[in-house]
Amino acid sequence: MVKQTNRRKFLRATTAAAGTTLIPYIFSSRQVQANSANDRLHLAAIGVGGQGRYIGRRASELGNVLACADVDSSNAETFVAQLNGKCDIYTDYRKILEREDIDAITCGTPDHWHTKITVEAMRAGKDVYCEKPLTLTMDESRRIMRVAKETGRVVQVGTQQRTEFKQLFLKAVAIARSGRLGERLHAQCSIDEANAGGPFPSKDVPSHLQWDMWLGQAPAVDFCPERIGFDFRWWLEYSGGQVTDWGVHHMDIALWALGGSETGVVEVEGHGVFPGLPDTVNVLEFLDGRTKIPNQNNVAKSFECQMKLANGNTIGMDSSKNEIIIEGEKGKIRVNRGGLTGKPVEDIAASPSDVQWLNEEVRKLYRGMPLKSHMANFFHCIKTREMPISDVWTHAHSVNACHMANIAMLLKRKIVFDQAEYQFVGDDEANRFISRAQRRPWHILG
Repeated sequence: MVKQTNRRKFLRATTAAAGTTLIPYIFSSRQVQANSANDRLHLAAIGVGGQGRYIGRRASELGNVLACADVDSSNAETFVAQLNGKCDIYTDYRKILEREDIDAITCGTPDHWHTKITVEAMRAGKDVYCEKPLTLTMDESRRIMRVAKETGRVVQVGTQQRTEFKQLFLKAVAIARSGRLGERLHAQCSIDEANAGGPFPSKDVPSHLQWDMWLGQAPAVDFCPERIGFDFRWWLEYSGGQVTDWGVHHMDIALWALGGSETGVVEVEGHGVFPGLPDTVNVLEFLDGRTKIPNQNNVAKSFECQMKLANGNTIGMDSSKNEIIIEGEKGKIRVNRGGLTGKPVEDIAASPSDVQWLNEEVRKLYRGMPLKSHMANFFHCIKTREMPISDVWTHAHSVNACHMANIAMLLKRKIVFDQAEYQFVGDDEANRFISRAQRRPWHILG
């Protein structure tokens, strides 16, 4: 056991090193020993199909993954087969949270499990890398912010455009925030359309899948294979479709660039086509599990939304190309994972001093932390206790903007949100969309 005096010395040392970006933290004995000895952290991966498997492998490059959990045993077996070394397998993730030898977890489950697992992991004293979108509802965003503040855990959200892709998105943010494009800005976030299919037949549950636990808080339904794997994204019961899945990537960058990452949006309106959602259905009753609809994809296939920030800047979101265009009265730039273009970019590239300026601005956006991968930033912040580059508060504003887009499209009218009161202004119907009924015993506690 590490003595309390050693723990205090370590806390003072990390506080001095990290400065004002430190977050509160209660150290476990093993974590103090690991950090002081500079050895590899111990992790577990929860949800190891698809993207969850990818982030679990990335974590294994930087730390020791001792365990994994997945309600689909075939996912867990595939993940473990790809690792070097011993990795315990669980069906119930809660067994992992009980282990004192685990410092942090990765969470790569379907979206409707993100908040519950992240909240319980924080309360169990674990740091968390969770895939985006972090929440299924705006109420979940509020809960996760509260618990993050209460526990002081490091939580990195998987919006890798803040770190990777040659810092193209950070450069776009820096240019937009510099005033080179103008004082009044508009960002247009374009993403691909969602899938639309069905109705699908129900089938027997595979022997390797714990179906009731996969459903979790969502309404109980019969199994069909089109609900799981990559395709969970096309069901409102578990996701917000492309609006939240891809949309939050670009919304996150747009809010950062336009000065709204800490304030969010205040007005949203738009329209979307929901092929799998009957016009006659009461959407609130369906989302709460009180009404059944045909067994088919039901998210918005195509959409177009407009949003206003408190500072007067605006953001649009549509289903067309995959890009962000940011423009003002002085100029326009375009960015996606393939490149950053526009005359302001060309002008900067032609001036060595401007290139140096832009690189320095990127370092400032990164708050002086090493310019490495998204997962490396998570590990860096575990050890230094700095705020990670993609924290729960800025992400909550980004994903809430996407949730609001879905709400406005489902209601087919403009909605106005009061960030301080955390409710829609004079709009009881919209406020009922902030949260959903949660099926027990998989509901989020507290």
